[in-house]
Amino acid sequence: MNAIFQMEEPKQSLTFKGVAERLTLGITRILENMPGVVDVRFAEREPAEKRSLLSWEQKNTCILPEDLRDFYLTTDGLTLTWSVKLDNECVPLGSMMINSVARLCPLLQPVSLFSLPNAPSLADLDWEEEEDDTESGTANAPAAPHFDSRSCIFELDSCGGNGKVCLVYKNCTPGVVAQQSEIWFLDCSLCWHLLTTTFTSYYRLMITHLGLPEWQYAFTPYGPSPQAKQWASLYQPLTFSSELNLADPAGDFHLNKLDPTKAFKGKAKTPVLKKKQSTQCSLGSTAKSQGSTGRHSGGRR
Repeated sequence: MNAIFQMEEPKQSLTFKGVAERLTLGITRILENMPGVVDVRFAEREPAEKRSLLSWEQKNTCILPEDLRDFYLTTDGLTLTWSVKLDNECVPLGSMMINSVARLCPLLQPVSLFSLPNAPSLADLDWEEEEDDTESGTANAPAAPHFDSRSCIFELDSCGGNGKVCLVYKNCTPGVVAQQSEIWFLDCSLCWHLLTTTFTSYYRLMITHLGLPEWQYAFTPYGPSPQAKQWASLYQPLTFSSELNLADPAGDFHLNKLDPTKAFKGKAKTPVLKKKQSTQCSLGSTAKSQGSTGRHSGGRR
């Protein structure tokens, strides 16, 4: 992990492309060689200062995971975007983003003094989600984060308005420093989906998916939108096809499947009757044909 984010030589001795290739594991060169891909941009940033990381930890009462700390000590956030050329126009498509330390803000802001006393909040969803999990039988699934003080949630990526990738500390206690963290995806319907348990794994997932739109929805039961699937099948066919098989190990309950034994059940009972009828009809038709032949022959005689 440290080999990915820690530089072995001073930054001044590295070229811009060298920094981009090392931080993105060479994905910038791969994107530039893809058909139709244009305007690959990597925003170079200075490393974050150690005191800013310590200040963040003291302010939020959370310890940054070691791999995320190494990342920030290499570059204070990440922004890599790329576009495609359609009808002589550049259309922005891919985006890989990780907020800087200053923008690693809590997802749940303090309640404003000007808000209504009985106004609903995200914390009101916790009770409903627990009831739904119990009724649907998903109690064995990983416990989802809470919108109240039991979880500390920080936004890593806004996903272009298609959800939020968050650094989550669960089972938090007021006054106690939280240490264990995970990476979760909060979709537009405010449902949580576990992505990875470490920042390193999430970083590799983001690079592997090329920052395509809605790629995080591949880890949800319903998947990305049809338009996002088209882009994925075009620029990420191998990973896209494998994700369809791994999206739902229980049997792809969200997909319509054709069961021939049920769909054609009514037609499966009729062959025996049809055979008998066809035999009788064939005998009758043979007799008729013989009779007609006799009449024709008698008439000729």
